[in-house]
Amino acid sequence: MRATLQGIPVDAVTLDGLLERVGGWVDAHARRTVGYVNVHVLNVAADDPALTAFLRGLDLCYADGGGVVLGARITGQQLPGRMTGADWIYDLGALAAKRGWRLGWLGGEPGVTTKAAEVLTERCPGLVVAGTWHGYFPREGPEHDALLAEIAAANLDLLLVGMGTPIQERWVAAARDRLEVPVVWCLGATADFVSGKVDRGPAWLHQNQEWLARLITEPGRLWRRYLIGNPRFLGRMLVERFRSPS
Repeated sequence: MRATLQGIPVDAVTLDGLLERVGGWVDAHARRTVGYVNVHVLNVAADDPALTAFLRGLDLCYADGGGVVLGARITGQQLPGRMTGADWIYDLGALAAKRGWRLGWLGGEPGVTTKAAEVLTERCPGLVVAGTWHGYFPREGPEHDALLAEIAAANLDLLLVGMGTPIQERWVAAARDRLEVPVVWCLGATADFVSGKVDRGPAWLHQNQEWLARLITEPGRLWRRYLIGNPRFLGRMLVERFRSPS
């Protein structure tokens, strides 16, 4: 079951359903690509046909923010809830440890994914993170070829890619054919939170209003994304609602 926002299908999955589906693909060594949408992603996609095409082509696309759940409701659709990476990453780590998967994590500033992997393996005994790479690398040429070779040599079951939208999606779209990994999962800035580089704010706030918690912790960087972006998104959802035949 799916909702459709801006012509982009969003899977109506719970956290258990998300992990079960991804787990089945990993165990079967099926070649799949997973990603998400939140209000920011949909705002960028509204002006970026290539990003829209990438999101439409995902094997699984889930709601990463409460704004998307609200947008679905405004347009007469239903999504079971939001699933933010910083919340489900430990469930994924525990599942990976139990099933013996080899994870890789790419993205962020130098050292961030390495620290995040350390935190994750401490929380999930037995987990194997077989490689970590930062997100500041050339997108073509010998260094890029060497990076792809390192990822291939790590013999991964699942590669997590977190470089922010639309950078991570553009890279995965361009490199997917050369990534010898069954499942590639775009997950945004999760490593920043897990590593402690970025504070999520009070738990009671980010569990209910993630955007407000992030705005409070990083106002200089995120004010435009939320104070301008949120009304812009809601306006498009209202337009979709009133254009709907129903």
